[in-house]
Amino acid sequence: MSSVVEAAAGARPAVREAPAPRRPKLADTWWRHLVAIVACVIALYPVWFIASAAFNADQSVSGTSYLPTHFTLKNFSQILNNTVVDQSSGSRVDAPYLRWFVNSMLVAGVAALLTVILAALAAYAFSRFRFKGRRMGMLTLLLIQMFPQLLLFVAIYLIILNTGAIFGFLGLNTFTALIIVYLGGAMGVNTWLIKGFFDTIPKELDESARVDGATAGQIFWGVVMPLAAPVLAVVGLISFIFTLNEFVIASVIMQTTHHFTLTVGMRGFIDQQYGQRWGPFAAGALLAAIPAAALFMALQKFIVGGLTQGAVKG
Repeated sequence: MSSVVEAAAGARPAVREAPAPRRPKLADTWWRHLVAIVACVIALYPVWFIASAAFNADQSVSGTSYLPTHFTLKNFSQILNNTVVDQSSGSRVDAPYLRWFVNSMLVAGVAALLTVILAALAAYAFSRFRFKGRRMGMLTLLLIQMFPQLLLFVAIYLIILNTGAIFGFLGLNTFTALIIVYLGGAMGVNTWLIKGFFDTIPKELDESARVDGATAGQIFWGVVMPLAAPVLAVVGLISFIFTLNEFVIASVIMQTTHHFTLTVGMRGFIDQQYGQRWGPFAAGALLAAIPAAALFMALQKFIVGGLTQGAVKG
């Protein structure tokens, strides 16, 4: 019996291993490397210029070179000590940079989190449910994004001013009002992006979970949301960076120094309030870029998958 088994085993054809994929030669892909290098140089040039100005003792932008001519750390020490030195008189002026930094991180973090949750809820309804007015609702969200935000500033100011007279936590100089305004402006595009990703998730998973006794909430939080992690990370990152860089709406709502965000407060470094202090401005901008860069590095594995898969079906 053993001889028969051995003979049968010996009669089996040998399985050939698949050849390893051939690595492309540099002579065939040199132009790709060249394009990548040029793109990196163009993208990193502003960062290098700001870094040079941040470590340079000269306060003029025209005097900034590729390497600091007068290396110094005073620009960082001034903003971290919440004071800047007036260039004309030499007096110290209060500039609560750390408070502005905390305000921006708080507003951007909360706005990004709530944007992801609200946009996901709306996208799930448009993707999975069929109801009257569904198509019109999706088109309305898309059409609202076509109007420039410059048309809304007067209306936003008046709404917040009148609302604050009744509900104090929704008035001017409140982070709650600023976050709510950011949430309304980001719903349309983010809802469409997440909805496109939800359409790629098989509905059979929902039906299987429903057969097992799962409720609609359990299906959303336990089945759909974990599978949609890539697009949720992309939406959260985009919302965080947009909120961190936004200036006009924040300058309309926040009107006192201690309630400023980074963009509004740091504007004083390059106008007459602090005497054209480009060095502290560059140092503050460099420090403000660290959280956004760290979040981007932490979520980079989700970015490509979230953007490409979310654009497959609309």
